[in-house]
Amino acid sequence: MKRRSQTRAQTQQAQQEAQKKPKEKAGALTLAQFSADPIWQLAMQYWSPESAADHLPYNAEIIERIYSEEMCGKQSARRINMLEFSQYLEQYLWPNYKREKATHAHLMSIVLMCNEKFRERVEVWNVFQEKPEEYADFFRHMLESCLPPRTPKGKGSTMRERTGLLMFLNHCFNSMEIDICRDQAKRLVSLSMWHCLQPGRREQELRDVPEWRKYWKRLQKKEKDNAKPEIVWERHFMQNLIIDFLHILERIPAEGELNSNVVHYCERFLEFIIDLEALLPTRRFFNTVLDDCHLIVRALMSPLVRREEGKLFGQLLDMLKFYTRFEINDVTGNSLTDHDMTQLHYKKITSLQRAMFAKFSKLRVFALSNVATVDNRESLEKHFGALDAEGLKQIASFLNLVPDEAVEPFQWHRLDEQFLRELLITRHEKRCSQLEALNEMPLYPTEQIIWDENVVPSEYYTGESCLALPKLNLQFLTLHDYLLRNFNLFRLESTYEIRQDIEDAVSRMLPWQSEDGDVVFGGWARMALPISSFAVVEVAKPHLGEKKPSRVRADVGVTLSVRREIKEEWENLRKHDVCFLITVKPTQPYGTKYNPREPFVPQVGLVSVRGCEVEGMLDPNGRVIEDGPEPRPQLPGEQRNYRVWLDSNQYRQDMDELQEGADDVYESFNILMRRKPKENNFKAVLETIRHLMNTECVVPPWLHDILLGYGDPGAAHYSNMPSQERSLDFNDTFLDYEHLQSSFPSYELKCETPKEKREPPYRLIFEDVAQQQDSDEEKEEEEESAVQAISKSIVVQPYKSETRGPYPSNKPKQNCIRFTPTQVEAIRAGMQPGLTLVVGPPGTGKTDVAVQIISNIYHNQPHQRTLIVTHSNQALNQLFEKIMALDIDERHLLRLGHGEEALETEKDYSRYGRVNYVLAKRMDLLTQVQRLQEALGVSGDNAYTCETAGYFYLYNVMARWEKFQSQMLTHSAEQDVNKLQQLFESEFPFGKFFADAPQPLFKASSYEDLMHTAQCNFRYIADIFTELEEFRAFELLRTGLDRSKYLLVKEAKIIAMTCTHAALKRKELVNLGFRYDNILMEESAQILEIETFIPLLLQNPLDGLNRLKRWIMIGDHHQLPPVIKNMAFQKYSNMEQSLFTRLVRLGVPTVDLDGQGRARSSICSLYKWRYKKLADLEHIFERAEYKQANTGLAYDYQLINVEDYKGVGESEPNPYFYQNLAEAEYVVALFMYMRLLGYPASKISILTTYNGQKHLIRDVVSARCGNNPLIGWPHKITTVDKYQGQQNDYILISLVRTKAVGHLRDVRRLVVAMSRARLGLYIFGRVSLFKNCLELQQTFKLLMQRPLKLRLVPADKYPTERLCSAAVSAAKGKDIENMSEMAQFVYELYMSKMSELKDKLPSEEELRAMRNQLPHEDDDEDDAAVAETITEEPPQKRTAKESAKKTTEAFQPMPIVNEIQVDDIEMAPQESESVPAAPTEAAAKTPTDA
Repeated sequence: MKRRSQTRAQTQQAQQEAQKKPKEKAGALTLAQFSADPIWQLAMQYWSPESAADHLPYNAEIIERIYSEEMCGKQSARRINMLEFSQYLEQYLWPNYKREKATHAHLMSIVLMCNEKFRERVEVWNVFQEKPEEYADFFRHMLESCLPPRTPKGKGSTMRERTGLLMFLNHCFNSMEIDICRDQAKRLVSLSMWHCLQPGRREQELRDVPEWRKYWKRLQKKEKDNAKPEIVWERHFMQNLIIDFLHILERIPAEGELNSNVVHYCERFLEFIIDLEALLPTRRFFNTVLDDCHLIVRALMSPLVRREEGKLFGQLLDMLKFYTRFEINDVTGNSLTDHDMTQLHYKKITSLQRAMFAKFSKLRVFALSNVATVDNRESLEKHFGALDAEGLKQIASFLNLVPDEAVEPFQWHRLDEQFLRELLITRHEKRCSQLEALNEMPLYPTEQIIWDENVVPSEYYTGESCLALPKLNLQFLTLHDYLLRNFNLFRLESTYEIRQDIEDAVSRMLPWQSEDGDVVFGGWARMALPISSFAVVEVAKPHLGEKKPSRVRADVGVTLSVRREIKEEWENLRKHDVCFLITVKPTQPYGTKYNPREPFVPQVGLVSVRGCEVEGMLDPNGRVIEDGPEPRPQLPGEQRNYRVWLDSNQYRQDMDELQEGADDVYESFNILMRRKPKENNFKAVLETIRHLMNTECVVPPWLHDILLGYGDPGAAHYSNMPSQERSLDFNDTFLDYEHLQSSFPSYELKCETPKEKREPPYRLIFEDVAQQQDSDEEKEEEEESAVQAISKSIVVQPYKSETRGPYPSNKPKQNCIRFTPTQVEAIRAGMQPGLTLVVGPPGTGKTDVAVQIISNIYHNQPHQRTLIVTHSNQALNQLFEKIMALDIDERHLLRLGHGEEALETEKDYSRYGRVNYVLAKRMDLLTQVQRLQEALGVSGDNAYTCETAGYFYLYNVMARWEKFQSQMLTHSAEQDVNKLQQLFESEFPFGKFFADAPQPLFKASSYEDLMHTAQCNFRYIADIFTELEEFRAFELLRTGLDRSKYLLVKEAKIIAMTCTHAALKRKELVNLGFRYDNILMEESAQILEIETFIPLLLQNPLDGLNRLKRWIMIGDHHQLPPVIKNMAFQKYSNMEQSLFTRLVRLGVPTVDLDGQGRARSSICSLYKWRYKKLADLEHIFERAEYKQANTGLAYDYQLINVEDYKGVGESEPNPYFYQNLAEAEYVVALFMYMRLLGYPASKISILTTYNGQKHLIRDVVSARCGNNPLIGWPHKITTVDKYQGQQNDYILISLVRTKAVGHLRDVRRLVVAMSRARLGLYIFGRVSLFKNCLELQQTFKLLMQRPLKLRLVPADKYPTERLCSAAVSAAKGKDIENMSEMAQFVYELYMSKMSELKDKLPSEEELRAMRNQLPHEDDDEDDAAVAETITEEPPQKRTAKESAKKTTEAFQPMPIVNEIQVDDIEMAPQESESVPAAPTEAAAKTPTDA
């Protein structure tokens, strides 16, 4: 159970233990160390921006000294971190870099600074882009240092330096979207690098690809044997780097001492090669050079692979082997199928057989055998075993694998027998299909993966070592590669979370070894139970063509001797819930305490972990209890049995190992562990991704290349789409003609309608869009006329929307937002086919734009269906609530997934809620049909069903309407309006039906107007029957399930779900035949890459094509990305990069919303520098709430410096669980002050940057004022990360850290923190720490222009009339020196408020008299009714009512105790009517688990 407090001794011990882990804290830098360090003094003298006026002249020796003494020393990681933080690179190294003067130390200093910035995940390339002219020389200098010196006497880079250089080179190749990087890097991997291939191999490659031969000849012709030496050097650079690596690798001894720097270099080198192979532009020509060097074969034969230190190296080598043989055509970039790969394999084998047949008569048997008998390793070893080195060399030479002789320039090739045999076998053995390997992979992690640090690193990954993990960067090879990388990373991230859960649950159970060697459990866990029995009950036969069993089922027995609520949790395990079966064989005796700082597996003796999926709980007869509407049967006793499905692939692997002598893991399970349902959906998502990889992923052709990161980034923009629409109906987007004019400032508007009649809605024709042509001749004519200038003008066509009936309720809901020009552009782009990216800074109306796009598509394309996807239920509900306020028929709305209950509406938009709505609506419409029948005087049962109503409409209603139309047509020339009106009223057949409508029904000035009114009234009737026709299917479908499926697939036009629901339910949706034409994604920058991709494929292709027409993504990549718990996956694998962010990085055109209407202009200035253009909307300057100052506070935003309290700043009771008591007390004191002045608690939120501080602030609020009705709790106390997407009027922020900046250095977190407040923002932190951080300077410069002491205006009354622009005089203002003073001030203010209230309260006698005057009859009944009502209400409402009831009683003031003054006084355990408060030191000792 998580503890809410620790003793001081435990806290100190935790801190001491944390200090014992230097690796974890390698990058930590404290302010005290920084300011007292020689580096700080040097920075102040030479480069710090703070002392710019007093800098000494540039001195190259300073760089030499810092490099040798600081950057190459024992504490180099910490020193490099310190130098990077001091802006050494930006202010000193790069501005003074000149190639002709730069030393090796200068170069290495720049490289190490950049690597540190990449490790810290902060911006790197800006500094080089500001002075790009030196970058090419610097890059060449760096490349030269990567290789050993050209002369034996030359001094080269050390192995550690070369590792750093290699890392920087890899960063350059991974930043190809940056011009300066792309220009330099692409030259190293172009076609000209084929100069270093063997002539025979080059000729073979050029023969296979004639197109490349043309380029090669052009290249040769251009140079004519006069290539510049530097170009020749560049061409051979990659090959020379590989050769040098092979020399280093093959010098490693098989045993004995091994330099760790050499191993790190080898690992980083493989990482570099993998990254080159994983990108099509870099692998296209490089893959052939790599193959010609035989790096993989030589690396597999190296001693390092077989050494313990080479485990990671071996894993990286497997990844490289995978990518060198990847299923892609390097020439075209097309994905290769299994059939294509088989054909390539056959081609290689037949080439080998021809060589054998020609060269070796004794190997004729091999040459004439069929491929299947000779393409496995055993057969190849048998045949090649008879050949000597010379024979093997002849074959390899014939195949252009090695040169005839190892002479210059190919002297580095190996020609020994062992190598040649391995080369020929490795090259020709049949490779396993990637898809087959994936399908045979178990989805549940086992103990081998869970605790492998190279694959699933620990929480405290520092970024200093590489890992055997895939990376998500800008580009992918194929869709298969894209899905596979995401599959692996999602699986490993889930594995990391599972590891945390297992360690937590098993450690709580305290497994010990008993005296007889069995397992006993000394503790208990909520999420785990000891297994009393386990048996595999079914192993079904494999399906045709498969090796794994089709199904494996087992029964697990547990004893539920636990608390009732925990017992219910176990009994409520649902079908498809995932659990884990764990075997522990502890070696620790009774009473051994678990130490969380020691390795977990040896302590508990964990042996095996296997996943399983619950089928259901068994009844006493051994049958599965099915989920259903009926209540579950109550089972006697505490013994419960569950039927579970085991992973068939895993079971097969375990049985194969059992045959080879391994233990049977299925006989030893002794713990069953469950997980929280919300965190336990990983298996369904992995199955979805695997299913996608097994089906033909049909992505719309206009999206395919952009998703993979290739081609023109703007190809899918509506302006480049062939189906761009010329005419658009904007419906209610524009409020008036003036609004329309201001929305298109760069266009000329043409409107033939008179000014007084230019009322919305408008249909716009964009004349700069070419008309779609049908024939080829017309297209040719269009191309000829394309030279002429296109008119940038819009033809405006106002029109009257059709009236839907005579009732006031028939008037459609209208948009009332005056959209800005950029918002209108975003709406226009969203209405057009193609990909639309909308970047929405905080407060710019992203949701309003999204809702308007949905509404316009709904009205313009009535037969199309739109899918809405968001990251969170909260965002989906906000979007849905705004959609409901627009003119969209609610029968076409559907909300899938949980979270629907949080919608603030009485209507139910879930599947079954919509079915009930349709059935109720059907009854309502049939009642109206009955009324119409009676009004028309028609006999019969016409309103019995939708079918009979349809016949009634056809034969009775339409007949009368057509007769009426023909009658009225004869009077069309009549000029007497009164006569016409009487005629219409008497002849209109449905007048009696509309008797309850506003009268008179017909009032107009002409025949046309009267006819229009008649048509509108008839439209109301026609709509009734149209809806009934739609509902007819619900009469034929009898079950709720069938009706809900029909609703989803046919009836609903706007379907909303979260990205998680889409990933979980994809298979079900596809099988139902779900269809949609448009996708709109909100919060796109917060959704994982794969969870953004899956919604594209929730439908089967139609005739081999995806029917998707529009994809609108709305988000803000300058705010926080998706949450990834494991730092290694977040930093190393870049898993936190959303697809939205990747598309922006690729240069896909975006619409950047540029008008914010949330925050005061002054608060907005704290973060608007991060955006291209962000201005304030007019109401920010006009509304009274923005003009008025914040009551009792001198400034609308302020940074308040908080010094140590009793010598303590930040504390860390548990690793990475940061707290700051002084800031917590200060923040809470300000909150109490605001409440005492009269601010509503609901308008104040307290945010912090760390979980530890969040818990501490909650503890302080609970102790100080939480139970006090005068003050209470703020709206929310949470972290900045959790508050993204929300806002409040007043935000109080605690920055916590006083030693190191921490993760606030991520500018995205800063933007979120600064942009949550509307009217007031008050930040508490250590100013001296944050002001020096380069990434935060733009904001902190503004914050520091105001006083750093909290300035109050105590005389203000809420709400104040003081204007924001008015200065506060010294007499009225009060500066607060520190937290203690603020606490004292608030205490005194509270006591004065209490005395004021006391004077106003009625006396006891007056209260008694008032009570006696109250009515007393039926008191008991009323009380009973109230009690009955309360029991049915949710707890939150009940608490609110109870507290409201309490306030009617005599008020007793609740004093708050000034804890700062009475810190050492022992408080009574409980004081009557007072808030339980803990002393501040006690609060400091109450850390909560993160």
